[in-house]
Amino acid sequence: MSGSVAARPRIGVQLHPQATDVAAVLDAARRAEDAGVDSVWTWDHFFPLYGDADATHFEGWTLLTAIAGVTERVRVGHLVLCNSYRNPELVADMARTLDHVAGGRFTLGLGAGWFERDYTEYGYEFGTAPSRLRDLGAALPRIRARLSRLNPPPIGDLPILVGGGGEKVTLRLVAEHADAWNGFGPPETFAHKNRVLDDWCATVGRDPRAIERTALIGPEDAGRLDEYVAAGAEHVIVDLTHPFDLTPALTLLEAAEQLA
Repeated sequence: MSGSVAARPRIGVQLHPQATDVAAVLDAARRAEDAGVDSVWTWDHFFPLYGDADATHFEGWTLLTAIAGVTERVRVGHLVLCNSYRNPELVADMARTLDHVAGGRFTLGLGAGWFERDYTEYGYEFGTAPSRLRDLGAALPRIRARLSRLNPPPIGDLPILVGGGGEKVTLRLVAEHADAWNGFGPPETFAHKNRVLDDWCATVGRDPRAIERTALIGPEDAGRLDEYVAAGAEHVIVDLTHPFDLTPALTLLEAAEQLA
């Protein structure tokens, strides 16, 4: 992976697993792949994040496994898995297995967790933001260690992506442990966080070009690809909600070809 701007920015979609059904999500994943996107993602929550709190909602790991099964080319992953919900060794084993299901196309996205309803209703200790970040920092080397011992190993390179923009801890963890980083806009915010990550790479002795820079954006920002690329993004992923209109992704794909 490289921290420098790619000749052609990669484009992805995140399919929200709320207020929808599984058939619609899988259909959207297939359509996105056919349209030419480079990656398909979903999230790791147990309840809707917006709108009707009682809307339909589906679990992320099982759903992504199904997405992997109906696609052939795109990378698949979560933006992002909550570290609190699974033992690190189990995460490594599940990730290796899903990488086999996907034929080597899985990216392991991880974050510290933040959505309190998930924790309280499913019986996890919510703790504090610092405690959750400490847990993530402890989990990342354990996941790497377990991946190195699994038989068989992953098929692909199974990159680890860390999501978040915390400048004191999260971006340091990215510099120390991750192959990719996922941040957010607007472009000027992304550019600032990108520079902070470069600074952390210098501090810990990591080549910043080894970390892929990914940006999660809303559909309303699909016309700003050039700004995100100028801010350092190599891979831009657009949020899509049911009924999964691909227009924002198509806009990004067209702009990406013009930038190539």
